[in-house]
Amino acid sequence: MKYRNLGQSGLRVSEIGLGSWLTYGTATEQQTAIECIHRAYDLGINFFDTANAYNRGQAELILGEALRTYPRESYVLATKVYFPMGEGPNDSGLSRKHIIEQCDASLKRLGVDYVDLYQCHRYDSTVPLEETLRALDDLVLQGKILYAGVSEWSAAQITHAKAIEDRRNLRPIISNQPIYNMLVRYIEKEVIPTSEQFGIGQVVFSPLAQGILTGKYRPGQSIPGDSRAANDSTNHWIQSYLKDEVLASVVKLEDIAKTIGASLSQLAIAWVLRQANVSSAIIGASRPSQIEENVQAADIELNTDVLTEIEAVLKEIDGFVPIW
Repeated sequence: MKYRNLGQSGLRVSEIGLGSWLTYGTATEQQTAIECIHRAYDLGINFFDTANAYNRGQAELILGEALRTYPRESYVLATKVYFPMGEGPNDSGLSRKHIIEQCDASLKRLGVDYVDLYQCHRYDSTVPLEETLRALDDLVLQGKILYAGVSEWSAAQITHAKAIEDRRNLRPIISNQPIYNMLVRYIEKEVIPTSEQFGIGQVVFSPLAQGILTGKYRPGQSIPGDSRAANDSTNHWIQSYLKDEVLASVVKLEDIAKTIGASLSQLAIAWVLRQANVSSAIIGASRPSQIEENVQAADIELNTDVLTEIEAVLKEIDGFVPIW
């Protein structure tokens, strides 16, 4: 495994991280989830990402139990706050009240004294941004979090936050967690340049487009019965990818992967990691063998010719806009 600094901070994270969205605490049985986490750690993954909202805290409970085996200083633990955790008027968002209360709740579920990275799961336009940033700064001062980050913030929102940090001498946000893969590239235009300017690194989720970039879905063929798309009809994200023109391009990408002796998923992750501003690509896994395959992407360097071939294929579906 290789490691990169998270933005311009001193925190080093594995180029491939393990996430728990749509898996731990929901689709994956607890013992299998723990086996995946242990295998990831054995393979050198030190960055583990979750959120309070993932199955209303269940993912945090499982992740905390699995990581309890290891020295606390040996891994980087990230969680998030924003989405509803109850029915009350203060049970969601980025108010000082919700952030402080949910940080304490996450620490309790995870069974730790601090989290390395605490992330605003989305932007909250109903709360003054300075209130949010001051709450995060206070959590760092209290030692409950070491660094603060955000998720799916726009370039304008990041810029606004930076201005407040500078004006109020607050500790800076060091990361942004957006979706990023071969099929969803919006961060390349504004978010990455802005993040580079302010020393913010990306920890991207869904580098395999929820399994689309594994090659399991084929144009003109039935959806495999054991796949996520077949077993989660409410998952609008993956359903939006299942268009024949998109899947036909995915087949071409798989052919490119074969020419360099890689699987499609390895090619897709290596492509994401070509971006210097990407500190880590967060994968999901429902079995240890998936992690064993995907971590090999960290050793793949894509040359100019391969990147040009990939870009030519992606241009064929330039107008494709998935739901995410």
